[in-house]
Parts: sequence; structure tokens; C-alpha cells
Amino acid sequence: MNKRKLGSFVLCATSFALCLPAEAQQPAGKVPRIGVLSPDSATVASDRYDSFRQGLRELGYVEGKNIFIEIRYAEAKQDQLSDFATELVKLKVDVIVTASTPGVLAAKKATSTIPIVFAGAGDPVRVGLVSSLARPGGNVTGLSIFAPELHGKRLELLKEAFPKVGSVAYIWDPATPGTGLAGSQAAAPALGLKLQSLEVRSAKDFDGAFKALLSERTQAITVQAVPIMSINQKRIVGFAAKNRLPAIYPDVEFVEAGGLMSYGINIPDLWGRAAVYVDKILKGTKPADLPVEQPKKFEFIINLRTAKQIGLTIPPNVLARADKVIR
Repeated sequence: MNKRKLGSFVLCATSFALCLPAEAQQPAGKVPRIGVLSPDSATVASDRYDSFRQGLRELGYVEGKNIFIEIRYAEAKQDQLSDFATELVKLKVDVIVTASTPGVLAAKKATSTIPIVFAGAGDPVRVGLVSSLARPGGNVTGLSIFAPELHGKRLELLKEAFPKVGSVAYIWDPATPGTGLAGSQAAAPALGLKLQSLEVRSAKDFDGAFKALLSERTQAITVQAVPIMSINQKRIVGFAAKNRLPAIYPDVEFVEAGGLMSYGINIPDLWGRAAVYVDKILKGTKPADLPVEQPKKFEFIINLRTAKQIGLTIPPNVLARADKVIR
């Protein structure tokens, strides 16, 4: 092949390569590794990570080909969060994706250089995760679930659905910042509700909390949106059903597990959105320059099948307000 033909061949090959569709292109030989620090269990988190993986696929990433994912499940154990965060840092992952305030705090303590994306955390400014929502600064950014009005809204919907309810138990973990207890306490009196505070720090504390609820003859239940509740959602839902207690939960996952009602943010959707943050960071954007996304969409879900099973009637006006009804 003479020089003229060789030059033409190289030019054509180069032009052809440039015309190929971009598929989350990375530097040659560099396959990014994503560390997922889960505060939950594999069972509870499956839908969330399916959503995250789907979000990555839509952006052109193929797991095992142009991206690797390392997942660690802490099972709502604080010490495990810290250990796994350190482990992911030692693996030299390119980004750490996590959720819940304790999860982000553990990741932030483990590294000040690796980008951290949170797919759901409490008040990120108040607890020191970011400097501001618009300009996070540092190596942390993501999607917030901080919406103080949610706690009062859940009690309002509960009271509207069951006007005769006069007392409600709020089950929460005092080890998690941003408990929502204050919001619930502030909203309860105006709705004619007496609020019972029940602290749960580990799985072994639920029996005592349930016993206290029954001894006070509390008439309904709501819970904090934290990993210890998600991991024990079937236990909580089962207790409410056995005792025919109205309950409203923080997200749809409880309702899909048999819970009566939920009002809150779609958590799997947040994980899908987290993939967008990961993509931007892998393409060179600094976390400090990516504004924290605030919750905008809230869903009211009713499980009518559960209502019928435990002998509760949901008024038509409340059913009409639901975004989704499981029949």
C-alpha cells in the first residue's frame, strides 16, 4: 500500500470512528468503578438498585463492560456503614453512591476526595453534608428527601381517612438526625391527635415499642423514613394488620409490602435520578458544582386490599385523592 492510499485509509477510519454513537465514553483502558454503600438490606433495596442500574443503562453504561458496581449492604448497622465506607475507599472507586444521613456521614468521614452522591438524605445543610443546596462545595451532592411538611401531611391524611382516630404512635430512631418527631408533634394537636413517641434503635426494640403502643391503646401508627424501619417493614406492617390499626407510611415500599397507606417521595425514582449525577461526575463535573436536588413530587398510595382484609373503610373523598390505589 503506497503512502497516498495509506493516508486515505487512515482518514476514512478516523472519520468512521468519529461518527460512531457515543456510549458513556471513558478514557481508553479506564473502566469506572461505582461503590454503592447501602444502609439497607439486599431484599429491601432491590427495587432501588434496579432503578439505579436502569438509569445507568439509559445513559449508555453496561455493567461489566464500561462500568463496574461494588455494593455493600449495612443492614441498618451504623458500624457496618463505617467499615464498608472505608472498604470502598480502599477499592479506589470513582464515585460512592449512598442514602440516608448516616450513610452519607459515614462515606464523608471515610473520604474527602472521592465524589459522593446521595440518593435521599435528610436536611443536608443542617447536618453538614453540604455548604448550601445551590453550591454544595466539597465532594458531596445528590438528592434530598428533606420536606418538613410531610410529617404533618401524613397525619392530616390519616385523620381525614379515619376521623375517629384520636391517638397515633410515631415510631422513630433517635440515632438518625432529622427525626421528624418535632414536625409530627407540632401538627398533631391541631388535628385533635395525641402523639405517642416510640423509640427504636435496633430490631430488638420493636417488641417493646409494640407492647407500649398496645398498653396505651394508641389507635394508629406512622413511622420515620429510616433504614431500620425499611428493613423491618414487614414486621411493622404485620403488627398493624394483626391489631387492625390504621397506619400511614413514608413511602410506597411499605404499601407494596402490605401496608395500608403511604405519603411521600418515590425512593426508587431517586436512585434512578442518582445515575444522572454519577454520569455527570464521571464526565468531569465536580460534585461541588452540582446543586442538590430537592423533592418536588409526592405520592399518596392506598392499599384497598389491605383495608378490606383488616376491616377498615377508606372514604371515597380520600380514595379520590390517591395517586395510586392497590385493589
